[in-house]
Amino acid sequence: MTVLKRQFAEGRESPMSSQIPPPFSASYAPDDRAMAALLLAETRPVPEREARIDRTARGLIDAIRRNDDPLGGVEDMLREFALSTREGLALMVLAEALLRVPDADTADRFIEDKLGQGDFIHHETRSSAFLVNASAWALGLSARVVQPGETPQGTIGRLTKRLGVPAVRAATRQAMRLMGGHFVLGETIEAALERAHAHAAGHARYSFDMLGEGARTAADADRYFKSYAAAIEAIGQYAGDRPLPDRPGISVKLSALHPRFEAVSRQRVMAELVPRVIDLAARAKAHDLNFTVDAEEADRLELSLDVIAAVAANPSLAGWSGFGLAIQAYQKRASAVIDYIDDLARHLNRRMMVRLVKGAYWDTEIKRAQERGLDGYPVFTRKAMTDLNYIACAKKLLTLRPHLFPQFATHNALTVATLLELTDGADDGYEFQRLHGMGDALYAKLGKDRPAIACRTYAPVGSHRDLLAYLVRRLLENGANSSFVAMASDPRVPADTLLRRPADIIGNADNAGHTTIPLPRDLFQPERVNSRGIEFGERAALNRLVADVATKQTLTLTVKHSAPEDVDRIVSLARDGFPSWSRTPAAMRAAALERAADLLEQRSAHFIALLQREGGKTLDDSVSEVREAADFCRYYAAQGRKLFDNAQPMPGPTGERNTLRLRGRGVFAAISPWNFPLAIFTGQITAALMAGNTVAAKPAEQTPQIAAEAVRLLHEAGIPETALHLIQGDGPIGAALVAHRDIAGVVFTGSTVVARSINRSLAAKDGPIVPLIAETGGINAMIADATALPEQVADDVVTSAFRSAGQRCSALRLLFVQDDVADRMIEMIAGAARELRIGDPSDPATHVGPVIDREAKQQLDAHIARMTREGRVRFAGQAPASGNFVAPHIFELADARQLSEEVFGPILHVVRYRASGLDAVLQAIDDSGYGLTLGIHSRIDDTIEVIVDRLQVGNVYVNRNMIGAVVGVQPFGGHGLSGTGPKAGGPNYLTRFATEQTVTVNTAAAGGNAALMTEEG
Repeated sequence: MTVLKRQFAEGRESPMSSQIPPPFSASYAPDDRAMAALLLAETRPVPEREARIDRTARGLIDAIRRNDDPLGGVEDMLREFALSTREGLALMVLAEALLRVPDADTADRFIEDKLGQGDFIHHETRSSAFLVNASAWALGLSARVVQPGETPQGTIGRLTKRLGVPAVRAATRQAMRLMGGHFVLGETIEAALERAHAHAAGHARYSFDMLGEGARTAADADRYFKSYAAAIEAIGQYAGDRPLPDRPGISVKLSALHPRFEAVSRQRVMAELVPRVIDLAARAKAHDLNFTVDAEEADRLELSLDVIAAVAANPSLAGWSGFGLAIQAYQKRASAVIDYIDDLARHLNRRMMVRLVKGAYWDTEIKRAQERGLDGYPVFTRKAMTDLNYIACAKKLLTLRPHLFPQFATHNALTVATLLELTDGADDGYEFQRLHGMGDALYAKLGKDRPAIACRTYAPVGSHRDLLAYLVRRLLENGANSSFVAMASDPRVPADTLLRRPADIIGNADNAGHTTIPLPRDLFQPERVNSRGIEFGERAALNRLVADVATKQTLTLTVKHSAPEDVDRIVSLARDGFPSWSRTPAAMRAAALERAADLLEQRSAHFIALLQREGGKTLDDSVSEVREAADFCRYYAAQGRKLFDNAQPMPGPTGERNTLRLRGRGVFAAISPWNFPLAIFTGQITAALMAGNTVAAKPAEQTPQIAAEAVRLLHEAGIPETALHLIQGDGPIGAALVAHRDIAGVVFTGSTVVARSINRSLAAKDGPIVPLIAETGGINAMIADATALPEQVADDVVTSAFRSAGQRCSALRLLFVQDDVADRMIEMIAGAARELRIGDPSDPATHVGPVIDREAKQQLDAHIARMTREGRVRFAGQAPASGNFVAPHIFELADARQLSEEVFGPILHVVRYRASGLDAVLQAIDDSGYGLTLGIHSRIDDTIEVIVDRLQVGNVYVNRNMIGAVVGVQPFGGHGLSGTGPKAGGPNYLTRFATEQTVTVNTAAAGGNAALMTEEG
């Protein structure tokens, strides 16, 4: 085992580890019921306290509802355009993207698309706030602002005709900036400090947050570092000699300071990021500022705590009490994190700040856990459980003073009232926090009633273009129907509704989970269970997996290669086994496949080791492939039960019974590729077997051990050896198999050239016409217009083009980028590709492993040489000198036709297009003749619909990566040169492996139909 693997397995830290507690460890996704039982028992106050809480909360709610701020705030916007309305959703998407669109044509289409989705023209504002009405006017929404008779009574097109396209465009952009100005304190730190100084005579407490998403490139990380450093100096000058409790602070996002802030890159993160954070923290300490590490998603929690502990332990920060972090109460591990930070503070003999928030990545956390097939969620699925946990965490923080300084971030009047009660009247030793632009009335009332209580404003700083991700997150977090913020200022919502206790909403532990959000493993129930995955961000799980896989790496398996003369014997044995297997009940066939899925999961480490050693796959890709193989087994078992268990009744005349049933065809030849030597191999076999066929399986000659082990597992699961036969060998063996007289069907995945050869061989045979189910490759394209988020495009392009070393049928080969944003997007993609680690696939930190063999490397090297001559090199990675490694490359082409065939490796080709030239782009894609996968990045629904309707492509992915099709979710397969269909992992696949038989019985021949003679009634 390498040094890196030992450190992963042992959790070893830097030399400073003796000064800090052991690494954080807590169950990633605890059971909701167990947590609810504890929280319900410890958060319920006595009746006398509840009465005081109610009185305080009612006073705060009254203040919110009496608020007559003529300017208005974010709450007014959330109430006016709720996310439950079409207008609210359209407004959110406009806010997310409009200000980054540089060209007028795209902006016009985007505005028209989004405003056309809601009834903005007839929308009558309920609010008198300037913010709402100014936005309504700018968007052409309100009859209150536009004089009667002047409001257009038609489409957005009529509005643009009346005012002119430039006027509507400018007005809409201004409305977005107006919204942004109420979420963001200033576009620069200087502007923010000037505005902060003007507020409340400069005595308000602030924590400044420099807006920005996570870094994708080293240049991004450097830029964010310099921005933080400059901000700290500016804030320090602003702070002057302000007394310590009122000292301002800054919030830092760790993922903005490192381009690969991820669990598998832990050693690199600790070596490169920790010194940067120490540098920034030391600058903050020099000015005696507060320095808070912002919260990240759950999979980054343990890594974040590693960084925080290492930074806090640095001797240069000794004695400083301004260092802290944010903890999210919707994470089930929040209480354990508080314990860990308390332990850390005690080890270092200093105070640390803890900002307690409810959380801002909820939908992302739910989706991620479902995609990974985890046993549970790292976050609560009901908001009331988050509220319960918030109070429990707050109680703990208050008891851990003075080692911890609690900072309670909330806009919920009931939560504020409850916290005030928990402090037993104390006004010091803690503070409240609120977002800039929100909670003004609530905290004005609190400041009037309890002037000694401190409240700090969390103030975002950044350009309006960069605020989009933050803005949308805030809208989603606070604009939902269940949000207190969305309801508090609405007089139609009774105060008693707002005062309903979280404990009363939950009732008992059985109600802890959301009734409509299944556990990740139950995502596809009642049909089947989701395949079990792993969260690499959970150190204990990753360590176990790495250690288990390492024990399997030295196993040597003996593989027997077939000779040409073996083909006839093996096919004859499969033919002889067909009658028995085809008559085996579908339920028994399905049960065998489900046992195979269970065995695959139980032996995942064994297959991962084989995939790494024989297929050159990274840990992430290997885990995904084992899961996909298990999914194929369970999906085809579930489909087979429905299709093959019973004959389907058909209509007909009285006295006659008609039924239709599916039967196996005979011996199927399954010829699979090396790029998915377990998943595709298993998927082909299990589909053919479930349909009642026997199988002669010929895997790629590069991956014989994986195939041998998969067949051995299927036999152990209950597939008779007479039904499944393995033929090992090269191309001539496969050709002999296809040409055999007794082959009743062929399922093939591989190159278009080989598929054509198989098709010709089958057509030339005498006897029955044999079906071919083929899935081949493609020149897969992605189109990114000016409304797309560059960071998201970079993530999805790098994943789609370079994961699995580009050796996926679905991999991105050709990227079309709108010319107006091409330079920035290509630069970001190239920078992100530069951060990929290329090397040993058994190393968890590796992103790109080797290509399959020397021949593949030579072909790719030749293509790189050609593109270097014919195109513009935008990125050329560095690969290890030895081994079959090909580094990621990016070439910009003048014309899409320069790429005439599939290039099966980590090479991306980019072509620019003008906004007016989309039709030419679609024609170029269509002219290629391929139709496998397509990616679209756009926020304009009409554009997306036009592209989808125009192109005959098997799998289209919008605003996400374009690889990793999930069985039963994204059935996979293409058209034209990309395959025959039907789609693998889809509802129509099994029927292609079967024949249909109709049976008609004349029931009248045996005495007539007595039912007809029965008197009616």
